[in-house]
Amino acid sequence: MQGFHRDVAGPCLAPRGSVVCIGAFDGVHAGHRAVLARVRERAAALGLAAVAITFEPIPREFFTHAGVPRLAGAGEKVALLRRAGADAVLSLRFDAALAAMEAEDFIRRVLVQRVAAREVWVGEDFRFGHRRRGDLVLLREAGATLGFGVAEAATVASDGLRVSSTRIRALLAAGEFAAAAPLLGRAFAIGGHVVRGQQLGRRLGYPTANLRLGRRVAPLQGIFAVRVRGALHRGPACAARGEGADIALPGVASLGVRPTVNGGEPLLEAHLFDFDGDLYGRRIHVEFVAKLRDEQKFADLDAMVRQIDRDAAQARRILGLPAAAAAGV
Repeated sequence: MQGFHRDVAGPCLAPRGSVVCIGAFDGVHAGHRAVLARVRERAAALGLAAVAITFEPIPREFFTHAGVPRLAGAGEKVALLRRAGADAVLSLRFDAALAAMEAEDFIRRVLVQRVAAREVWVGEDFRFGHRRRGDLVLLREAGATLGFGVAEAATVASDGLRVSSTRIRALLAAGEFAAAAPLLGRAFAIGGHVVRGQQLGRRLGYPTANLRLGRRVAPLQGIFAVRVRGALHRGPACAARGEGADIALPGVASLGVRPTVNGGEPLLEAHLFDFDGDLYGRRIHVEFVAKLRDEQKFADLDAMVRQIDRDAAQARRILGLPAAAAAGV
């Protein structure tokens, strides 16, 4: 069974049957992983495949026709679902045709024909089908006829509050990274391939590794103390074994539209302290440790550099580094 699929139509992904969970799964946080663990457990007990069904773009993005802050990009979400135990991920294209599909058709075409569901796990507020008419009651009625059971996934709580993508996004926007990490199950990070920029940072004494966000909308913006993974490379043999990728290098980063230089396009720019190397084309992950301040527009480049000096010094203190040498950072 291949691990990743996009279409409603196609051969059955689990001819022997499957245990299925359905959701947007933004970030694949601790609550999502608890459901996936239960699905994996049930699938193993029944000798079936564990399948996660999700949607890209997420429905809210489709209906609002606007970017929605996300905890993970589409590819990262699939990787996280697989890592959490899904044998296969059906990441359905959420388009006009899927939005117009009646709930009964979704059950027949997706749950029965595409994944041969024997058990379906969803949250208590799960809705599906045209005009969100499908719910737990409809699923259970259909399951009784078509041969699958329906289970309601238990809510996972932390500090008395439900673990949700919305809650995590709010914590990240407020710079509460320590509070968000246990809910997310990891430090929040944005990954991507390093691209060439204007090289303005190099001329100002702060060379940066730049990541374009594309269509993804980040749940935070500003200036941050960060740790960067994936910057070190120890040769082909070590790279094949994944060595070096988990070494975190300290730095300071900006995430925003760079108003002082009329940037416009959202960009993540990370300056790695005491590092000298070519990162172009390398895939890195920038982990956010602490927010230093909001993005702002300066009168000129000299004023901006003076503030960057202060940002870098503050980030060094937060990350437990000695002060930079007088010659520069």
